[in-house]
Amino acid sequence: MKILFFFLTLFCLSSTYGQLGFCEGSKGDPIFHEDFGQGSGTGDELGSAITSYTFVRQDPQDGEYTISDDIGNQILSWHDYLPSSTTSGGRALIVNADFTAGRFYRKDISGLCEKTTYEFSAFLMNIYDRNSNVCENGGIPNNVKFEIWDQTDSFLIASGNTPSINSTSAPQWQQFALTFQTEPGQDAVILKMFNNGQGGCGNDLAIDDIIFRSCGDLTTVSNTETGESELIVCEENSPVSVSLQANADSSVYEEQFYQWQVSNDGESWSDVQGAITENFQSPLIDTSVFYRVLVAEDPNNLNSNFCSSASDPFELRVLKTPASPVSEGDVFSCQNEPIPDLEVTVREGETVNWFSRETGGDLLAENTTRFRPEAAGTYYAEAIKIGGDCAGSRRTPVTLTITSLPEIQDETHSLCPDSVKSLSAGVTGFDYRWSTGETTETINISSPGTYSVDIIISNDCYVTKQFSVSLVDNAEIQEVVSNEENIEIIGVELGDFQYSLDGINYQPSPVFNSVPGGVYTAYMKDNESCKIVSLEFAHIVIPKMISPNNDGYNDVFQLKGIEFLGASEIHIFNRYGRLLKKGNGEGFKWDGTVNTVNLPADDYWYRIRIEGLPDKTGHFSLIR
Repeated sequence: MKILFFFLTLFCLSSTYGQLGFCEGSKGDPIFHEDFGQGSGTGDELGSAITSYTFVRQDPQDGEYTISDDIGNQILSWHDYLPSSTTSGGRALIVNADFTAGRFYRKDISGLCEKTTYEFSAFLMNIYDRNSNVCENGGIPNNVKFEIWDQTDSFLIASGNTPSINSTSAPQWQQFALTFQTEPGQDAVILKMFNNGQGGCGNDLAIDDIIFRSCGDLTTVSNTETGESELIVCEENSPVSVSLQANADSSVYEEQFYQWQVSNDGESWSDVQGAITENFQSPLIDTSVFYRVLVAEDPNNLNSNFCSSASDPFELRVLKTPASPVSEGDVFSCQNEPIPDLEVTVREGETVNWFSRETGGDLLAENTTRFRPEAAGTYYAEAIKIGGDCAGSRRTPVTLTITSLPEIQDETHSLCPDSVKSLSAGVTGFDYRWSTGETTETINISSPGTYSVDIIISNDCYVTKQFSVSLVDNAEIQEVVSNEENIEIIGVELGDFQYSLDGINYQPSPVFNSVPGGVYTAYMKDNESCKIVSLEFAHIVIPKMISPNNDGYNDVFQLKGIEFLGASEIHIFNRYGRLLKKGNGEGFKWDGTVNTVNLPADDYWYRIRIEGLPDKTGHFSLIR
C-alpha cells in the first residue's frame, strides 16, 4: 500500500462535501486512472479543455506545461529525473506555475456509480532542486487545491488544499487524496486542480497517477476454521474445500451486499454464481486459486468492480509435487584433488534435500542444490517446495566417481661423478610425463638436480613423483693420525663417507680405537662406492706420559709397533734441547734417569727417525 499523507486541509463548503484523506476501507478497481503515458521522452498535449497552460516539448517556463519523464535539461535548477515510486512510473504532467494563482487542470470523470463513496488520489512533487541554491530559502513551495464538482459544474462536492510541498535535495513524490460520495442519479463529476501559490522562483511541480476508485467498508476474508487469510495445501492432500467468511467493518456502508469472485492469477476476476452472502463454501479444489468478495451498499453496484469495494484476495495455494531435480551431470574426480560439489537445478520456489538412497536412507544435506559428499558413490537429490511441508519429488541420482591413484613415494638419490643414473616411476601400466620431456617409465640422468614424473591415470587424473639427485662427495685422504692407540683417517673434504683399515669392513666413523702399532692401509669411500681411495701408513703408539714408580704401568718410555717398521732411531731431549738418551727404536726404553739419577717431573721431547718415513717429533710428560 502506498504511503499515505494526511495533510489535506478541510474546507467545509457544504454539508455534502466528502471526507478529506485516504479511504481507510477496502477499494474497488480504478474507474479512472490518468498516468500521462508510459515510455520515455515527451508525450501528447492534454488539450485546451483540460488546461489553459501552453504545451511545450521541453522544460516549461512560467504558464507552460509538458508531458515527460525527462526534466531539468534547460532549467538546471530542477531535479534531473523523476523517481519511479508512483503507481505507474513513466511520464508525468510537468507544470511551471503561472505568476497568477489559478486553475491549471480540469477533467470530466464519468462512469461513476450513484450513492457510492469514492477516493480521489494523485501524486505530487516539487521539482525544484534545493541543492541548486538558485532560489532563496529553498524557493516558493507548491500548494495545490483539489475540487470535485457535480457534472453540471454548479455544485461543489468536495475540496481540499495540500500542505506546503517544499523543495527537497532529492526528488520525492507525495500522494494526496480525498473522499466523496455520489448522490442518487449522479454518475459523473468534474475534477479541478488549482495552483494556490504565485509564480516565481520555485513553485514548479510534477503530477502523476490521478486515480478515482470506489471506497467501501474495510473488508477482510478469513478461513472460518483457522481465521487465517490464506490456506496452503499439499497436492497429495487435495482436493480440498474451504469455508470463507467476509468481515466488513461498517465504516462506510449502512448495509452490505456481497458478491464472491474467483481468479486463477489474482488479477482477472469472475463472479461465483449464487455466492452472494457473507459466507462462502468453495467447491473441491486441486489447483491454486484466489477468492475475494465485492461489497456494496446497493446490490446494483455489485454488477461492477468500479462501483463496489473489494477485499484483499484469499489465496488457496495448492503446492504441486515438484518435478525431479535436473542433474548437472555425474562428477569425476582424482584421489589427490578436493572432492567437488554435486549439483542439480530445480524450479523457482523449490529447494533440494540430499539422501543416501533412492528411497528412505539418511538425510545428508537439506535446502541446497549443491552437495559435497565425503566419498565416492551415488547420491540422491529430492526437490521440495520452499515453505511447505509437502511430499518431495522422485529423487534424481548423481554419481561421484573418484579415480584411485597408485601409491608412490618421492625418492632421494646420489649420483657418482661422471656417471649415469636410472630413475624409475616405480609403477607400470600407465602413461608418463617427465620434467625432462621424456615419456618412458624409466629415464637416465647424468646431472644432479630435481626431477619429476607425472604418472597419468586418465586425461585429467595424474600423480606426481619427485626425485632429488645430489652429486656424491669426493673421497680423498689427506692424512692418517695416530693418537696413542687410536687412529683417525682425515679426509680432504667433509662429507658422508665410509672408512676401513682392511678394505672389507667399513664404518661411518673415521676413528678406530685400540689399534696395535704396525703398518696399515687406510681406506675411504663414498656411500655409493663411486670411488675408493687408500693410504698406507705406520701406526706407532707413542706414550703421552710415563710414571716410573715400578707399578708395572707406564714405567718407561717405549714405542709399540716400531718393530714392524724398518731401521729406526729414537732421541730424548729436555726442554732446553739437551740430548738425554738415544738408541735404536726396537727395544728402546727410558725410565726417566740419566746415569741412574732421577730427572725431575717435566715435559720431555722426542724425535723418531724411521727408515723410509718422515721424522716424528713430539713431547710427553714425566710424572713423579
